[in-house]
Amino acid sequence: MDSRSHTPVTAALRLCLHALLTGLLALVAVRAVGEGAPHAGAVVALTLVTAGVYGAGALAGRPGPAGAGVRAGAKARATSVRQRASMRPGTRAATLWLAALCALWLGLLVLSPDALWVAFPLYFLQLHLLPTRWGVPAVVVTAAAAITSFVVHRQEIAPGAFIGPLLGAAVAIATVLGYDALFRESERRRELIVELVATRAELAEAERTAGTLAERERLAREIHDTLAQGLSSIQLLLRAAERTLPGDAPATAHVRAAREAAQANLAEARSFVRALTPPDLEHGSLAAALERLCARTTGPDLTVRFAVSGRPVELPTPYEVALLRTAQSALANTVRHARAGRAEITLSFMDTSVALDVVDDGRGFDPSGAPVAERGDGGFGLPAMRSRAATLGGTLSVESAPGQGTALAVTLPLAGPRRSQERAA
Repeated sequence: MDSRSHTPVTAALRLCLHALLTGLLALVAVRAVGEGAPHAGAVVALTLVTAGVYGAGALAGRPGPAGAGVRAGAKARATSVRQRASMRPGTRAATLWLAALCALWLGLLVLSPDALWVAFPLYFLQLHLLPTRWGVPAVVVTAAAAITSFVVHRQEIAPGAFIGPLLGAAVAIATVLGYDALFRESERRRELIVELVATRAELAEAERTAGTLAERERLAREIHDTLAQGLSSIQLLLRAAERTLPGDAPATAHVRAAREAAQANLAEARSFVRALTPPDLEHGSLAAALERLCARTTGPDLTVRFAVSGRPVELPTPYEVALLRTAQSALANTVRHARAGRAEITLSFMDTSVALDVVDDGRGFDPSGAPVAERGDGGFGLPAMRSRAATLGGTLSVESAPGQGTALAVTLPLAGPRRSQERAA
C-alpha cells in the first residue's frame, strides 16, 4: 500500500483493508481444509498466491488507502481521473496488479464458494485504482461473478445470494463517491483559505507601502516648507547683507561664509526632498508624470487624454505631490465607479494659481448625496482630496449629475511673491 498516509482516517482505512482481505483469504483456506473440500490443496495454494501478490503490491506502494480514503489520497496528490485514465507507468502497473488479483480471485471462485466474500475488498480497490467510468462497471461485474459463483456451487437461487454482493457493491460505490464529493468540497475550502491568506498578505503589504509613501510625502513637505524655505530666506538675507557691506569690512568674510554654509545646507535639504519625492515625480516633471498616468490608465474600455494649458512654471514639491495624488485618486474613481469611455486631465498654469481638471463622460452621481466615490478607494476619496487641497490653501470642486459625467477641479494658489521665493529656493 502507499506508505504516504494523509490523515489518521485514511491510515486506519488502509489497515482495515489489509485486515479484511487477509482475514477473508484465511477464511476461504480454513473452510476448504475443515470441510474437506475436493480441491482443498489447490484452494490453499491459490489463497497463498493471492495473499502473496497482494502483499507484494502493498509493499510496492501501488494501491492507496482503502475505499474513500484511497481516492482522497489520490486527489490530494493532484491525480485526476483523466490522468489516471491515461495509464501512466505507475497507474498501469497498479492496474496490472489489480487484474492479477481479480484473475486469482476468479480462480478461487471456481474452486470454493466461500471466495465470493473476497469481492468486498476488491470493490474498494477497483474504485480506487480505476477511473470512475471503469471502476463502477468493474464493481458490477465483480458482484455478478460472485452471484454466479454462489448459484453454480450451491445449485440453488436464494435472495441472499443476490442481495449480499449487490448491497455490498452499492455501499462501496456510495461510500467512495460520497467521500469524493466531501473531499472536493474540502479542497475548495482549503484553496479559498490559501487565497484569503495570500490576499491578506498582499493587502498588508499594500498598506505598508501606502503608509511609507504617505510618510515620505509628509516629510518632504515638512522639510520643503520649513527647513528649505528658512535656509533660502537666510541665504537671500545674507546675500543682501554682503552687498551692503564694504569690500574691506571685517564682517564681509563672516557673512560670505555664513551664506555659503546656508547654501550648502539648502542643497542638502533639497536632496532630502528629492529622495522623499514620490517615484512618479523622480524622473521628470509633474506634466510628464501625469502623462504617464494617463497612458497607464488607458485601456480597451477607457481612453484618457492629458493636456497642459498656460506657460508651465516650476511648482513646489508639495504642490506636485498633491496634484499627482488627486489625479490618481480621480482616475481610480473613474475606473472603478464611473463606467466612462473617455476621460481628460488638464493641468492649467495661471498667473496666481495652478489648477488640475479631471473630466469623464461616465454615469455621474449626485454630489449632494453619498456618491460611491465619496467612500474613497482606500483612503484617497473626495474627503482626502479636499483635505489635501485645503492643507495647501487650495479648493476642490466637483460637478456631476446622474448620467452626465463628472468634472473635478482642484486649484492651488501661487501668489507672485511666493512664486518668486520658490524659484529662488
